[in-house]
Amino acid sequence: MVLDAAVVRRWCRLAADALGRTRGEIDALNVFPVPDGDTGTNLHLTVLAAADAAGGLPDGAGEADTWRAVSQAALLGARGNSGVILSQVLRGMADVLGAPARPGGAALAEALEHASVLARAAVEHPVEGTILSVLGEAAAAASAASGTDLAGTARAAADGARRALRRTTGQLDVLARSGVVDAGAAGLCVVLDALAAVVTDEYPEHYDVPARTAGAAPPPAGHAEPPGPGYEVMYLLDAPDGAVHDLRERLDDLGDSLVVVGGDGLWNVHVHVDDAGAAIEAGLAAGRPHRIRVTYLHAAPHRPHAGRAVIAVTAADGLAALLEEAGARVVRREPGAVPPLAVLAEAILAAGEEVVVLPDEPEVLALAEAAAERARDGGARIAVVPARASVQGLAALAVHDPLRRFGDDVIAMTRAAGATRFGHLEVAAEEAVTSVGLCRPGDVLGLIEGDVATIGGDVAQVARRVLDRMLSGGGELVTLIAGRNAPPGLAERLEDHLRGGHPDVEVGLYDGAQRRYPLLIGVE
Repeated sequence: MVLDAAVVRRWCRLAADALGRTRGEIDALNVFPVPDGDTGTNLHLTVLAAADAAGGLPDGAGEADTWRAVSQAALLGARGNSGVILSQVLRGMADVLGAPARPGGAALAEALEHASVLARAAVEHPVEGTILSVLGEAAAAASAASGTDLAGTARAAADGARRALRRTTGQLDVLARSGVVDAGAAGLCVVLDALAAVVTDEYPEHYDVPARTAGAAPPPAGHAEPPGPGYEVMYLLDAPDGAVHDLRERLDDLGDSLVVVGGDGLWNVHVHVDDAGAAIEAGLAAGRPHRIRVTYLHAAPHRPHAGRAVIAVTAADGLAALLEEAGARVVRREPGAVPPLAVLAEAILAAGEEVVVLPDEPEVLALAEAAAERARDGGARIAVVPARASVQGLAALAVHDPLRRFGDDVIAMTRAAGATRFGHLEVAAEEAVTSVGLCRPGDVLGLIEGDVATIGGDVAQVARRVLDRMLSGGGELVTLIAGRNAPPGLAERLEDHLRGGHPDVEVGLYDGAQRRYPLLIGVE
């Protein structure tokens, strides 16, 4: 067997599935560099992005296209410290294996060695007892076995990683005090186990994640880990390679856990800082940062409540007020970011004995599922309604009845969310090719269910087109939520348009104060 395109696709899918099944156990190990309990989820989301990209390639795609898609998707979709490092591992493997597949284990050993070098270079202050140590041991074990076939080399790499994983507890004080192995390293072991499974065609019944060591000595009385920086800042950066050295120095002065991966003009930057604005300004000085995510790292504890509750996630003040008025407890997130897993899980645990979660954004859905899974361990009944937009969340809240049986209430809310089509307007920030043609900076995009449906130069005109298209299949209630940058009177003008063209439709007008979207639209 060789690591051809088909094998790579199967590996990525199996690794994503394996991390999906083990992410809760890996999250529970997470004490370094920050005990925010989301390493397993971050690794899962990173590999899932790679698997989806590989799976979306046309039949017949070769090794070069497949590895390019995998490494690029992992770079763009990387989450957290370990996810960013793992994306660099995939990039390093792609550098070696993106050429036509080579037989035997030598190519895999060379790829893992190159990946180890790149990953360690990406971390500003490498620490032993982490994913970097385990990757290095896996590469060394693969090199020692590279005279065998591919299956033997893959198995040797996975076994070497497992041996190194057990040693991480003794290599890092914070792991020893907590009685755990490194969470990121545990996730890498799952990924390498999946690779060995694919090339040997021997699939384990389960993927082992070591539990917390029984009887581990507690920290000395009065000992507490320093809280560290308050914010995790991540962004993609378009910048020339020469600008990254100065960026690293600036970010290193600002905080810790600095990892910068990528190359050829596109970088993924991760750092923990107290001054998030300064970290973003450093990116602006180096190039063009985008997909900026800022998350607060230290969640405050809450006392649990009795009864049933609904948790909704939003970034906008007006939307938060609407959701709270409709009966939800709101978890705030930064614009363009997802809330920290620990914060969302803590909010769910504190909300009640029965909790319904409304993600209200596609990017939050997987995180909400992970947070709910963690909260279920506390004995609560948790359900995630797959609302992908705020208008769907509001529709679900409109039918929420805390006096109904929990299962019946969840079904009713899910049906209401699913029966609500959603659209929005946004202004293009850069030139791009869409499904309806080329857009340029400043163009107004009208999107329906996440896909661009129309492009124009006037907000009201584009909004009318989107509304007419969404109502072409019928509808009884239209919800219009104006954003912070909406033209004055936009919602009222659209209400007049609906009265003229769709007189039987009921219209609700609200101020959401969202920054990115001039208008959110719901049709029920």
